[in-house]
Amino acid sequence: MYIYPAIDLYAGQAVRLYRGDYAQMTVYSPDPAQVARDFAHAGAKHIHLVDLEGARTGKPENLAAVRSVLEAAPLFSQVGGGIRGMETVKTYLNAGVDRVILGTAAVTDPDFLKEALDAYGSRIAVGVDLKDGFVAIKGWTETSPLEAEAFFGRMEDLGVRTVICTDISRDGAMEGTNRDLYRRLSQRFSIDLIASGGVSTLEDVKALRQMGLHGAIIGKAYYLGAIDLGQAMEAAR
Repeated sequence: MYIYPAIDLYAGQAVRLYRGDYAQMTVYSPDPAQVARDFAHAGAKHIHLVDLEGARTGKPENLAAVRSVLEAAPLFSQVGGGIRGMETVKTYLNAGVDRVILGTAAVTDPDFLKEALDAYGSRIAVGVDLKDGFVAIKGWTETSPLEAEAFFGRMEDLGVRTVICTDISRDGAMEGTNRDLYRRLSQRFSIDLIASGGVSTLEDVKALRQMGLHGAIIGKAYYLGAIDLGQAMEAAR
């Protein structure tokens, strides 16, 4: 299993939200590039980037910060947040991003998702954010009527290879990850599943690895010092 340490970007800074609430934001570093260097120094091979402003506006708002991160650390990178058109996909891929994550667009614009998959295949991932079992969109500000299993079935039928799944109720709460959710999804679907939200301890990492998940994203737990990145990667092996 792969560990993806995360940088959430807002106004060019590395921040974290509490349960998806933009009003409850903590700035952890004004220099995301240095955070990425720290990840690499700890032995990380992957990085997960989210443009929080882009998630709300539907266009890249932190492209300069993304570029600085990519220049600072040679990590496999995936980026999400506001990617709702082919031009944005191309912009990120041309900037050196390895994989782009479609979130809201995967729910609201299936034609765009199919076009992106046809053009770029495995370089397209889907990010699904769940709130009380339903898919949330537009930076977690709206909840769709689509349930998790129905969404995953749709993605599998379209040929999506990688899905990043976030339980909003656990995100940034340091209450542990939703193991029941990921166990259920991993048993039912053959997609490469990356767990996000509430990965707070090495026990969380070990449990997700034992389920056979593709990856786990670590955010707040790293910034608070609750998880040592090197130990997390060892636990994931």
